[in-house]
Amino acid sequence: MADSEPPLLNDVQEIKTPLDVALERLDYFLTSLGFHQSSFKGFLLSWSAFAFFGVALPIAVNSLSGCGSSDGGGCTAYRVPRFEMYVLASETSLAAASLACVSQNLRKHGIRRFLFVDRFHGRALRFRKEYVDKIQAFFFLLICWMLPLLLAKAVRDVILFVHIKHGPLWESIALVFASVLSWVYLNAVFLSTCLLFNLVCNLQVVHFVDYAKLFEREADVSMLLEEHQRLRYNLSKISHRFRVCLLLIFLLVSASECVTLIQTTGYPGITNFINAGDFAIAAVVQVIGTIHCLHSAAKISHRAQGIASFASTWHAAAACASSGSSQPHSINCSENLDAATEDSTSLYLSESDLESLDVSVQTNSQLISCMSSYNKRQALVLYLQSNVGGITMFGWTMDRAFINTIFFIELSLVTFVLGKTIVFSSK
Repeated sequence: MADSEPPLLNDVQEIKTPLDVALERLDYFLTSLGFHQSSFKGFLLSWSAFAFFGVALPIAVNSLSGCGSSDGGGCTAYRVPRFEMYVLASETSLAAASLACVSQNLRKHGIRRFLFVDRFHGRALRFRKEYVDKIQAFFFLLICWMLPLLLAKAVRDVILFVHIKHGPLWESIALVFASVLSWVYLNAVFLSTCLLFNLVCNLQVVHFVDYAKLFEREADVSMLLEEHQRLRYNLSKISHRFRVCLLLIFLLVSASECVTLIQTTGYPGITNFINAGDFAIAAVVQVIGTIHCLHSAAKISHRAQGIASFASTWHAAAACASSGSSQPHSINCSENLDAATEDSTSLYLSESDLESLDVSVQTNSQLISCMSSYNKRQALVLYLQSNVGGITMFGWTMDRAFINTIFFIELSLVTFVLGKTIVFSSK
């Protein structure tokens, strides 16, 4: 009988929640892209796949699809080799930076601690549905952005190889497939990194929304302080883990866009979708990734900065409710202050009045309790106003002011490049 009964503990451990399933899907997807490098074998396989799909395969495609000497230079109207090499360099550098930064964090922390959904923190059950929705939104955004760009890339390559093909049909099909496969790998790695940062920030937004609701329930001040310190610690860890990755993305994207402008505006021939389409597609991918990074960082930063306003409103409402209470057995703070003043005065004037002394002790204790609650709330408000938090990158808070700075820097670079490449004749 004892052997026929299965242990209940094993049955409980085998049950998988929707959050566990969503995290496993995300973990498998990141593993397929080579982000998991927890062992030497995984490290070797990951970078070998990157070297093959991200470097060797596109270089081989560009070499095998080169213009022959018998076409009289007509193929140069459809293909500019240096355009494709610059695009490949920008895509490869962004994918390599993304792969190195994210794989290091996943190797050190694992998927649960990396996303701050560790089951041992006791919060996975409470926010399980929100976690699952955010993870599903990660895949939805990736598919929504990759599919139309993949279609544009495939159409451009088909048109290109139709015009420049010299061998059999199967060779052209193989070259198109290899080119598209390499593009999918490189851009999926880059966009997944940007959307993974977006996912981490959106998961913290869930906690900030819940934290703002705590003020509506008039929670204890010490509990509010402890919860905010935990949220601020999470934001500091996110900033530390992604700061190098974000800085590399911003620098590489800026350099890539400048090279794109220099090459397309300085090219003496005619640029069109066939010979310069890769520039346009790569620019769209890079801008989309950068916008997602900036938007998610600014969103969580302003959520963190807005907590001080919730606390101020909560403090003012609690102070008004305390001073304006009309219940028959309640004593408000202002009345306590007046009573304490009068009783203390009568205490010094008439030491034989013991009854006034008793009233003074009672009202003073109530006054101390009321003022203690007020001071605690005031201290919490001052703390939140002085420690707004947010996503930072080497000390710079990534909020709307940071986005404006990035915009004007990029605008200055664009106008500088255009001023060097586009020259209007005075005649």
